[in-house]
Amino acid sequence: MRTTEETEGFDGEASNTSMISGASSPYQPTTEPVHARNVLGGIRCDVEYLKSYFGILKVVEVVLSLIAFICIETIMMCSPCGGVYFFEFVSCSAFVVTGVLLLIFTLNLHTKVPHINWSLTDLVNTAVSALFFFLSSIVLSCINHNTGAEIAAVIFGFLVTGVYGINTFLAVRRWRRGNGCQGAAQTSEYIRARTASRGEMESRPELA
Repeated sequence: MRTTEETEGFDGEASNTSMISGASSPYQPTTEPVHARNVLGGIRCDVEYLKSYFGILKVVEVVLSLIAFICIETIMMCSPCGGVYFFEFVSCSAFVVTGVLLLIFTLNLHTKVPHINWSLTDLVNTAVSALFFFLSSIVLSCINHNTGAEIAAVIFGFLVTGVYGINTFLAVRRWRRGNGCQGAAQTSEYIRARTASRGEMESRPELA
C-alpha cells in the first residue's frame, strides 16, 4: 500500500502536470467579454433630411421620374422609336440613381464612407439628370405620335427637369460653400503655423 506521503506526492505531480498542460493549451479560458458585432449600428432614418430642401427635392425627383417612366412604358407601338427609347433610358436611370442616393442620405449611410465627396456626387447626379431629362423631353416632343402616354411623358419630363434644375442650383451653392469653408480652414491653419514658427524664432535667436 502507498503511504500518505507518496499519495500526496503523486497528487502534487498531477496538479503540476495539469497546470503545465493547461498553460500550453491554445484554448485558454478568458474573462474578457465577447461583444457581438452590430452590423446595423449607426443606421437610422434621418427625418430631418427628409424635411430639408434636398430631401424634399429628392423625393419629388424619384416620384416624377417613376411616373415619367411608367408613362413611356405604356406606349405599345412607335415608329421611329429612338425618342421613346432615349426617354425610357433616362427616366429609368434617373429613378434608380436618385433613389439610391435618397436611401443613402436618409439612412446616413454616407457617413460610413467619409472619403467620398457626397456633395459633389449629388451635384453631378442632379446636373446630369437635369441635362438628359431636358434633352430626352425635347426629342420626345419632336418625335411622337401625339398619343396620351407620349404627351404625359413629355409633361412629366419637363417637370422633373425643372426640379432637377433647382436641386442643381442648391447643390452648387452647398458645394461652393463647403469648399470655401475648407479653404478658409486651411488658410487659418497655415497662418497659425507661420505665427508659431515666427514666435519660436524670436524666442530662440540662435536658430536665426
